[in-house]
Amino acid sequence: MKLANLDGRATLVTDTGIIDLANASDGVLPSDPDQAVAHIRQIRAWFSGNRPHVDTRVTGAQLLADLTRLGPPVRAPRQIFAVGLNYADHSDETGLALPENPLVFTKFASAITGPGDAIPLPTDACDWEVELVAAIGVGGRHIATEQALDHVAGFCIGQDISERRSQMAGTPPQFSLAKSYERFAPIGPWLTTLDELDDPNDLAIEAVLDGETVQSGRTKQMIFDVATLVSHLSGICELFPGDLIFTGTPAGVGYSRTPARFLAPGNMLRSTIEGLGELRNPCTVP
Repeated sequence: MKLANLDGRATLVTDTGIIDLANASDGVLPSDPDQAVAHIRQIRAWFSGNRPHVDTRVTGAQLLADLTRLGPPVRAPRQIFAVGLNYADHSDETGLALPENPLVFTKFASAITGPGDAIPLPTDACDWEVELVAAIGVGGRHIATEQALDHVAGFCIGQDISERRSQMAGTPPQFSLAKSYERFAPIGPWLTTLDELDDPNDLAIEAVLDGETVQSGRTKQMIFDVATLVSHLSGICELFPGDLIFTGTPAGVGYSRTPARFLAPGNMLRSTIEGLGELRNPCTVP
């Protein structure tokens, strides 16, 4: 099942068309995308039991071809967790040791934007980081690893855009503000539920800049998989429906290149994960 924010409304996207949740359920299910994430179990049961009418005038393929109608599938997460150095090859390229436990920082919710939105670049030192993002559907504390995926509403693609100059200005470096400029967290194109994925821990992940592949890997290369991250985070913080977990990025970021390479106005940043669709974010001046 694919749950999208289409023109601001919670919408299921199928191969043959779309289903407006509130309209198709006569108001039983929410129209607000964030509320829909919190009702993901109810929506799945309704969808499988009712076989609702599909509007064939708009298809998933058409939405992927023109992402402008799609907003972020989660618009106002209560918490955004991000995991650093969660791919061994990314740790290698930064020259930093592999973490023994998840290295967690935050991005702020005001950075969230949609899968086709432009990214304004505040400086000439902005970097790309494609990531698998897990959205929490059922919250809680002290979630066991074995039950962790039952708490995930779905998965989407994310870009952890990073302004490296301010990130590295202090000692030690600070991450959260440098990664939370306007539209520095594009996500989408929709949330894909686990039943549509063979294994979220083994998906191809890639970032392409102006047609050149700059990152390419598989999520099986993560040091801490999604279930481990959900369990670890819930052992410290209470998780809430709509919370997002950016699970880390593979090697190929611009900052670690020689010479360093950064995003520039006019660039097109394309981010893909197997089975989840893609983001296409043009880079602009602020």
